[in-house]
This record gives sequence, structure tokens and C-alpha cells, in this order.
Amino acid sequence: MSAHETRMLILGAVALFEPVNGYQIRRELLSWQVDRWAKTNPGSIYHGLTSLTNLGHLVRHDLLDGGREVAVYELTPAGRDELHRLLIESLETVDAFQRTAFHVAFSMLPLLDRAQVQRSLTARRVALEAAVKELADHRPGEAPPHATRSMLLWLDIAVAELAWLRETIEEVRSGALAFEMGEEWGWAPPPEDPGWQMNAEREKYRALLGR
Repeated sequence: MSAHETRMLILGAVALFEPVNGYQIRRELLSWQVDRWAKTNPGSIYHGLTSLTNLGHLVRHDLLDGGREVAVYELTPAGRDELHRLLIESLETVDAFQRTAFHVAFSMLPLLDRAQVQRSLTARRVALEAAVKELADHRPGEAPPHATRSMLLWLDIAVAELAWLRETIEEVRSGALAFEMGEEWGWAPPPEDPGWQMNAEREKYRALLGR
């Protein structure tokens, strides 16, 4: 995965759960199986936290928690601006042969408001329609038969994504898909989900920070 996508994943995870420690971010992202579909390993997550702090996108607080020191992270205003830019760019940019950045951005939809999501997904739909047309315009005989078959696979995948995207836009428009922070989702994690402990620790970190 590119540095662009790793940066977006880490900034997004911090934004969703801040103030949050590095272990919690690692555990959460691995529960999304980012090591499989985004090729992000645990070491790159810790390295990314340090790099983004040095860049001024994150602020690190060293807190004393029950006799042990723990580093927790929050976004800075510059980090929020960078995350917003990355999310919009990744939602709207179509690459028929690589969708990792889009998958990362889509997993962070609760960080955007409904109007922005609808605008960005509509822009993606328009770009994807053009990409499908370009793939469909490929004429047999312009490439070896096996290459032509490969292009047909890319076309089928793009057509499937376009159908999915049109349905998703309609769910956003109708309100059937709840995603914005503060909206009622009608869903809660199971009792054993680590997120409950993360929420409890977040409140503890807020108290230690005087929030």
C-alpha cells in the first residue's frame, strides 16, 4: 500500500477514536483486516504515528495511567485538513485497476457529512462511467487474445462496481445508509467487541487530559 493510503488509514483511525493509544489503533485496524487488503503491517502503523506526529498532523500526549506511561494521539487542525483532503480525493478518483485508496476512504465515511458523501460518490460515479466506456471501447484484435480476456475481466469488475455505487448513492440520498457521526445507526457492536473497552479508555484519557 502507498504512503498516501497508510497516512489516510492512520489519520482516519485517530479521528474516529481520539484520544487513542497506538496499541488500540493497531488492534482496530487489524480487526478490519488491513494487513490483507491494504497490506498494512503493525510496524508501519507505529512508524506512521511517529511520522505524522513529526509532520504536525498528530499531537502526542504522554499520560500516566495507573502507574504506567501511555502515549495517546489526537489530530491537529492541520491533520484534520489533510485527512479531509485525502478522503475526498480517494473517494472521487477512479483507477479501474486499483481500488485500495477508495476502500480506505469508504471505511472512514462517518467522518464526512451526508452532503459531502453524496457529492463525492456522485463524482466517482461520473468518472467510473467514463472508465467503463473506455474499457468497453477496446476492440478485439488490438491485443493478443489472452490480454483481451484480461481486459474483459477489468471491464466486468468496473461494471459491478458501478452498479454497487449507484445503489450506495441512492441509500445515502434516501437516508437508508446512516454513517455520519451522531446519527442513529440501529446497530451496536456485540458485547465482546474490543470497541467497548476502547470507549471506556477514551473517556479515561479525556479525564486525564482535563477534557
